[in-house]
Amino acid sequence: MRLFLDTSVLLAASGSTKGASREVFRLATANSWVLVVTPYVLEEVVRNLPRLPLSASMDWPRLRQDLQVRDDVLTLNHAAVFPVAKDRPVLFSALAWADVLLTLDRADFAALLGSHFYGLPIRRPGAFLEAERAGGRLKAA
Repeated sequence: MRLFLDTSVLLAASGSTKGASREVFRLATANSWVLVVTPYVLEEVVRNLPRLPLSASMDWPRLRQDLQVRDDVLTLNHAAVFPVAKDRPVLFSALAWADVLLTLDRADFAALLGSHFYGLPIRRPGAFLEAERAGGRLKAA
């Protein structure tokens, strides 16, 4: 399964060794999850890391190694009513490259959290992990 991780998830995983965002990284290999990002997301992470404790900047290079980088997708051949222009590349790229979009961005993705965008599930990391566990699909690392 290909999981697209948006900036908020990457910053949360970098900023804390606990929590669902870091757990996604820890469980990825055992569950055959491919963690997908784009250059747009990576640039946002680098720009925002200085706002977090120094340990986040120290953890980021190790986490970065686990990510598969795909090209940014900036347009769709489908109608898309999504008011947040800055997050369209995240949504469109996730639709192109992944099976699930994981985000903690409640401000920009509030209307889509827990639902789908052209069949792409949009979930918080914790909700995703809970659904995988409930479905008997979650393997321990």
